[in-house]
Amino acid sequence: MSQLNDIALVAQVVVFNNTRAFDQLVKKYQSQIRRFFLNQTCGNSELSDDLAQETFIKAYTRIATFKNLSSFITWLYRIAYNVFYDYIRSQKETADLDAREIDNHYFTEQVNIGQNMDVYQALKKLKEAERTCLTLFYMEDVSIDKISLITGFPAGTVKSHLSRGKEKMAAYLKQNGYEG
Repeated sequence: MSQLNDIALVAQVVVFNNTRAFDQLVKKYQSQIRRFFLNQTCGNSELSDDLAQETFIKAYTRIATFKNLSSFITWLYRIAYNVFYDYIRSQKETADLDAREIDNHYFTEQVNIGQNMDVYQALKKLKEAERTCLTLFYMEDVSIDKISLITGFPAGTVKSHLSRGKEKMAAYLKQNGYEG
C-alpha cells in the first residue's frame, strides 16, 4: 500500500507539479536518508543534512525519470548513494577512495558520547563500500538485492562487503571493551 501511495504522490508531482505531494515524500523519507548519511559520515550531522538536502533536490529535479522499476525509497537511496560518492570524489585530493577515512576537519562533536561514538569510530575503520553495505543492511533494513540495485555491486560482492565490514567492526568494538 505504501508503494502505491508513493507512486500516486510521484504522479502528482510529475503531472501537476504538485510541490505538496513532494513535501509528503520528503517528510516520509527524510529521517531514513539523513540517518544513512549520518552513518556514512560517521556522525557528522552538518554534512549529513547538506547531503540529504542535495539528495532531495536531485530527486525533485529528476522525479520524472522515476520508472517504478523499484520502490521509491530504493530509487531515493540510489540518488543518496550517488550524492555521497560525488562528495567523496570531490574530497579525493586528500586520500585514496577505498582507504580514505572521514577527514577530522569535517567530523563534528556529538552531544551523545558513548556507544554512538564507538559505533561511528568503528564505521570510520571500514572501506566506503563496506560502510555503505553495512549501513543499508543493518541500520536501514534494506535487502541484499536492493543494496545491489542501489550500489551497482553484484549480490555476492554485497555479501562480501557485509561479512568483511562486520568482522572489522566486531574486532574494533571488542578491542575497545565491548563483548560478544
